[in-house]
Amino acid sequence: MNKESDRKLIKYLLTFLGLVSLGLAVIGIFVPLLPTTPFLLLSATLFLKSSPRLYKWLLNHKYLGTYISNYLNYKVISLQTKIASLSLLWIVILGSVIFYTQNIFVKILLLVIAVGVSIHILSFKSKKEK
Repeated sequence: MNKESDRKLIKYLLTFLGLVSLGLAVIGIFVPLLPTTPFLLLSATLFLKSSPRLYKWLLNHKYLGTYISNYLNYKVISLQTKIASLSLLWIVILGSVIFYTQNIFVKILLLVIAVGVSIHILSFKSKKEK
């Protein structure tokens, strides 16, 4: 293989990994324990290296771009996102603890994870919506 084909292969690989990361980020919007923002930041980084078109699309996306710009520019999470994330997190965790697991170790582990994620989310300042 020559250098040009190596570059193309790397570009396609980075684009593919960016799309996988983007898919995980979108799933993370609905699954409380899967983080959205880190996967979006990873996608943006991978797209920056591989596809300026996808990078620009992601940063300008009506919904997803907001997560990235809020984090990169202000280190904040919107109050609406905090409320939704924490609500979904605790509904899923408490539902799992109450209805789906009998093992006390697993119950404690789930509650500790929920507390840790809650503290992490609450550690960010809230962005006031306009």
